[in-house]
Amino acid sequence: MKSIRRTLLAWLALGLALGIAAGAWITYTQARDDANDLFDYQMKQIAASLPREASVPMDAVHSGDIDLDEDVLIQIWDKSGIRIFHSHERPSLPRRVTLGFSDVRTDDGLWRVYAALYGDTVVQVAQPVSARQNLAARSALRSTAPLLALLPLMGLLVWFAVGRGLAPVTRVAQELRERDSYALTPLSDAGMPAEIQPLTHALNDLLGRLARAIEAQRDFVADAAHELRTPLTALNLQLQLLERADSEAERKAAAADLKHGLERASHLVDQLLTLSRQEHDAADHPPQSVDLLALARAVVADQAPIATRKNIDLGLVDSGPEGTPATMSGDAEALRIMLGCLVDNAIRYTPAGGRVDVSIAAANKLEVAVTDTGPGIPEAERARVFDRFYRREPDLAAGASSAGSGLGLAIVRKIVERHGGEISLGAGRDGRGLSVSVTFSRS
Repeated sequence: MKSIRRTLLAWLALGLALGIAAGAWITYTQARDDANDLFDYQMKQIAASLPREASVPMDAVHSGDIDLDEDVLIQIWDKSGIRIFHSHERPSLPRRVTLGFSDVRTDDGLWRVYAALYGDTVVQVAQPVSARQNLAARSALRSTAPLLALLPLMGLLVWFAVGRGLAPVTRVAQELRERDSYALTPLSDAGMPAEIQPLTHALNDLLGRLARAIEAQRDFVADAAHELRTPLTALNLQLQLLERADSEAERKAAAADLKHGLERASHLVDQLLTLSRQEHDAADHPPQSVDLLALARAVVADQAPIATRKNIDLGLVDSGPEGTPATMSGDAEALRIMLGCLVDNAIRYTPAGGRVDVSIAAANKLEVAVTDTGPGIPEAERARVFDRFYRREPDLAAGASSAGSGLGLAIVRKIVERHGGEISLGAGRDGRGLSVSVTFSRS
């Protein structure tokens, strides 16, 4: 499991180490350049301070232990090229003399050499480059050693600071752990750092959505239980009547009532399941291109046998410009359910001999309309018919079927909202019946 504390500590430690290493390298290069300038100046001064005429016997060679990393080698040549003085034999520098400064590589390493002509003699002063490098390294180490010693202290400080900074997150987590499953009140963000407040705001937004979803689910379950109780009670009574029937005619009438009750209960359960899926499974169906005209043809074909049985003229009217595609981006199954609910409602409430038209208009927007010749909906009730389980009593005198479940338009509205559309109710043709219009943006 990743730890923010350890991650920050590792990155800060790495950053500090790289910073110290970069500082040490910069210090080393600066110290090395300063040492080069200083030692070059000293070599010039040594050469200038030597006698202009020197006569030193060859046995004057230094015979003690030589520290080649720090000693300075001095050699003097006469005008004939004979070495008349040398401080020690090592290293073996070339006899060819280059006036001024030069770098000479020997068996003992790289040496910095300065040669100058004074009268009839040539003075050569040499020093190992390692002496300068060692001086620069010691200078860099002295500068970075205190920073290296502070690394553990800085690590402890970072550890403590990160712990203090993450304390509000721990407090929020502890508060959530102590809550029960029904406590969905918002978290307090008092005293929270600015970086933590977006987290608490997002959690509060999630808790609010969960509270609304749970409340809606409770209402849905309560309403569904209430609505199922009535048809189940009716089925029980109808079954008792069937059992008590004395004649064949009574049994047939009771069986017909029982069949009708079963159909109504089955329709209610189907719509309850459909509404539940539309409320909770929207994320499982990614949007795709949907041809509304083809979808309408399929729905009309599915509903045609029911309309024929009721002697209702069910047809599809394409009212858009010829050749204009009626496609949109959405959930094809949900849109099929939406259109099926609209057509089913229209057939259910339209008396025998009536007419139901489905039209698709494709222009700047897509409009799906289902128009029937049923009893219609009074304008005062049109806002309420989208509520779950709200039923308008059918005009039985006009030949309409029994009342529906009160869920059809609720399902339609849920699907329309998911697709960013608009739904409106109006009067049918010649002011008769009902026209349900759904408008969507084009894909």
